[in-house]
Amino acid sequence: MNPIFTHLHVHTEYSLLDGLCRIPQLVSRAKDLGMHSLAITDHGNMYGVFDFYLAAKEAGIKPIVGCEIYVTRGDRRNRNAQDKNQFHLILLAKNQQGYRNLLQLVTRAHLEGFYYKPRVDIELLSSYSKGLIALSACLHGQLSSLILEGRLEEASKEAQQYKDIFDEYYLEIQRHPMPELEQVNKELLALSARLEIPIVATNDVHYINKEDASTHDVLLCIQTNNSIYNDKRMKMAGDFFYLKSTEEMIGLFEDIPEAIENTQIIADMCQLELEFGKLNLPNVEVPKDKASHDYLVELCWQGLKQRYDTVTPQIEERLTYELDVIRKTHFANYFLVVWDLISFARKQEILFGVRGSAAASLALYCLEITDIDPLAHKLVFERFLNVERRELPDIDLDFQDDRRDEILNYVNNKYGADHVAQIITFGTLGARAAIRDVGRALGMPYSQVDRVARLIPTRPNIKLDDALKENRELNDIYFEDKSIRNLVAILTCTNPNSP
Repeated sequence: MNPIFTHLHVHTEYSLLDGLCRIPQLVSRAKDLGMHSLAITDHGNMYGVFDFYLAAKEAGIKPIVGCEIYVTRGDRRNRNAQDKNQFHLILLAKNQQGYRNLLQLVTRAHLEGFYYKPRVDIELLSSYSKGLIALSACLHGQLSSLILEGRLEEASKEAQQYKDIFDEYYLEIQRHPMPELEQVNKELLALSARLEIPIVATNDVHYINKEDASTHDVLLCIQTNNSIYNDKRMKMAGDFFYLKSTEEMIGLFEDIPEAIENTQIIADMCQLELEFGKLNLPNVEVPKDKASHDYLVELCWQGLKQRYDTVTPQIEERLTYELDVIRKTHFANYFLVVWDLISFARKQEILFGVRGSAAASLALYCLEITDIDPLAHKLVFERFLNVERRELPDIDLDFQDDRRDEILNYVNNKYGADHVAQIITFGTLGARAAIRDVGRALGMPYSQVDRVARLIPTRPNIKLDDALKENRELNDIYFEDKSIRNLVAILTCTNPNSP
């Protein structure tokens, strides 16, 4: 039976301005190559995990969730000049325990250890090692750095330390044609034999196809605000950091086949299943011997009497119906949390507003979360919540901007800072901004790049392909000027010589 290889060191676009692998295309290419499993190991973050997990599952590929974290030799809380140096370490989640420990490490790296990069230290690794598989990483790993510095005894001690911390620890062997790697690999193989630490083959994937190397080079120039014509800039050592096939990887490791075989052993150990669609709502403090839904019902009926001078049978029927839907959808705690926030805001006289379909709920009106009578305005409750579509309903709240911190402090203090998060958004480069950034990286004159950028329509989400079709002048200069063709080709991943 032919050996099966799994890529365990892969950077997606969420290794910001460093990884060029867009997740749908990455997973599609892995499927085309006949891969059975694939890892995600972005630099210092796990932003792409859900998208990657779902895309891989849909493609019939086992997703392996991991991260290439930054490790400091000292205390993660130190902020001295020498603490700028940090080292890479690959961590892969075997199971739910490992996934939760990985979340803890990445979170604490940002909250406690951030200094130029989100860093962890040996103390954190020792505390959250269970359920994780560790790989020694690339040339920027701690062992590789010590070996290149000639500190072989220290490298041996570090390897033994990591072996003691993690139940599964592997020495990562990469076969890129680089002199430093040959030196490192020689010593890693010696360490493996001496300390009985297994080896594993990886390829440090930063882009999907070999021909993407030049585009990735431009991406690094944008990251470092540099030009491709600066020979002293940061750049990759060659065009071999792509998603290689199983056959290519087996060919590179013919002399040490166990390095390939261990990738499958690791993939088999990783049995993480992420659960979607299950709500984990906080439990609001309610009077003793009362369930959350019963307390919500009590509050709503009390509020109903305050909102209406005369409570008609139609009003009672509507509230009874809404409360029954809330019971069936198990959202009582959600309503109570929002009621708790609004009660605090009212007591502190903090201005707030509610937007959207929440205005259609009589229950929210009775809780004084909204101030619009849904019955008087004939608003349909099912637009907000119904049994057939059991998605968490949106209660969009806006708070007085100069007192928003009071709301956040209240939530942190009551529910715990570790249970409160703010939404993160990723900004992507629009067509015009991308043209300017790539043009600068290519060393093109600003006036030439600016002319192209100005010809792109200003509507949101415009694609360069569509802009070329819509704007005759842009289309003309694209075909007339080879440098403009090259500029657009980099952004659209096309051949600049194609008609």
